[in-house]
Amino acid sequence: MAGNKLESLGSLQSLNMALEANAGDLPQLEVSRNTFGGKVGQLQGLTQEQAALTASKQETTRQFQHEMTETQRLATVLRLAVKHHYGIDSEKLVEFGIQPFRGRNRKVQEPETPPGLEAPAPAVVPDLTGL
Repeated sequence: MAGNKLESLGSLQSLNMALEANAGDLPQLEVSRNTFGGKVGQLQGLTQEQAALTASKQETTRQFQHEMTETQRLATVLRLAVKHHYGIDSEKLVEFGIQPFRGRNRKVQEPETPPGLEAPAPAVVPDLTGL
């Protein structure tokens, strides 16, 4: 899209220069030519302003990213200091956006049998009580 704008501006500038160079041959277009020349000049100024704003935006973005990194580092240090002050399991940490340590939920693991070895089938004991 930017290429189309620049090509259009370039073609408008070429037309303006041709109109100025041939102003003597086209006296009937003088008012329109002057208006057109002013508008082309205005477009050139806006293009320069746009380029300056783009450069300014890029510099502002770079500064923002730098400050964000520094602020995040400081926030990490402050969170660690708050944890140290209140303790890692204090519910007060929630106020600072820090999750307190509440212990671990441990899963009960059944002993695994090595591959290829199956647990022996339970022995069948006959019921001799009814004899």
